[in-house]
Amino acid sequence: MCAAAQTQQQQSQAKNQQPAAPNAPVPNAPVPQTAPPLATVDGPVTPGQGTTAPSTSSSSGETTVPPPPAPAAPPPPASRPQGPPLPSSEQDLGRLVIHVNYVQVPTVVKDAKGRWVAGLTPNDFAVYENGQHVNLAFFSTDAFPLSIAYVIDQSLPSNIMDRVNASLGAIQGSLTPYDSAAVFTYANGAKEWTGFTAGQSARLPAVLALAKATGSDAMVPLNSGPIAGGCAVMQNGWCMDPNVQRGGSAGDSSFITIPKEIHTLNDAILAAARQLAVLPKDRRKIIYVISDGKEYGSRATWKEVVHYLQANNIAVYGTLVGESAEWGVGFIDRFHLPFTMYDNVLYKYTVATGGDLDTQTGTAGIENSYQKIAAEARNQYTLGYYSHTSIYDSRFRTIDVRVDRPNLTIIAKRGYYPSGQSYQ
Repeated sequence: MCAAAQTQQQQSQAKNQQPAAPNAPVPNAPVPQTAPPLATVDGPVTPGQGTTAPSTSSSSGETTVPPPPAPAAPPPPASRPQGPPLPSSEQDLGRLVIHVNYVQVPTVVKDAKGRWVAGLTPNDFAVYENGQHVNLAFFSTDAFPLSIAYVIDQSLPSNIMDRVNASLGAIQGSLTPYDSAAVFTYANGAKEWTGFTAGQSARLPAVLALAKATGSDAMVPLNSGPIAGGCAVMQNGWCMDPNVQRGGSAGDSSFITIPKEIHTLNDAILAAARQLAVLPKDRRKIIYVISDGKEYGSRATWKEVVHYLQANNIAVYGTLVGESAEWGVGFIDRFHLPFTMYDNVLYKYTVATGGDLDTQTGTAGIENSYQKIAAEARNQYTLGYYSHTSIYDSRFRTIDVRVDRPNLTIIAKRGYYPSGQSYQ
């Protein structure tokens, strides 16, 4: 009995000393879980190698790379209101053009004494285009910002030029901070001194001071007699100065052709109008001429310049000085004799474009005219209507503005030419 019990005890101890099975799970222990792959990479991140997936070797010795997990689907976009389709190419990024037939007519109404008449209503106005009545679609008495191109005549006589030079310092006082101004001069050709600058800038008075000139005095013409035609320098029997050479294109053997005065007013107005035409439409475009109105020697004709002004809604105002400003003489200068110089073409510009003209002879009067004309151009009745004429009809269209009250003077443009810029 003792030997058997001892043998059974030894077998039990040997059984307890045997190692446990290698794959036996540990009771009550958590099962290890594999971490999910990153959503932004295709495989595990290996230091020094980036996002390369580990390779596995098959029994044949080949290396296979497991496919990356499929990325998660993005969330659906939030619903939003649908707008107009976007342009498909750069050619579609153009400016939207709307064809309309809207016409704007600035109008000044004066009484018999030349004073501005206020307090009128839309019912007091009647507008006719090409003789046909049109209904007003817009009416306003608000002041408009001005863009004024000052055109100064430098071919004036020296005594008149001195008065104009002394008055130029008062120009800035007639402008507001919302206005802009440019300066042009002319004698034998037009010259731009500055483009459009702020009305209250320091540049404007500095440029006006530089634009002063001495003027020109015409000598007593002599085209006959022993004194006429005196030539100090001769060459081969001909005078070096063709203006005093007898015969040929300058005359014949008995007289000398006197050179004509040059006053390129048309060219100067056209140069100023080209700068005004590119300005925004919300500004009232004005050309202010300080001159005696004489015109001769311009390349551009009066009809060409007026056509350009009427097509771009530009009005010509002016201060008439010199002989044309004198009583009686100024009225006669409006008439033109064939084959002679225009003595006052400025009056025709103001009538055709809806501007106004002030005649002054002294320095104080010229200074006051700057304020008067600028205030008149800024504070006008603004009438607007839709034309009944087709936008493809490029012919001139007459405008007739009437006020149902007696003894009133209506200042408005006589008509206009439709242009492509008006419909953009």
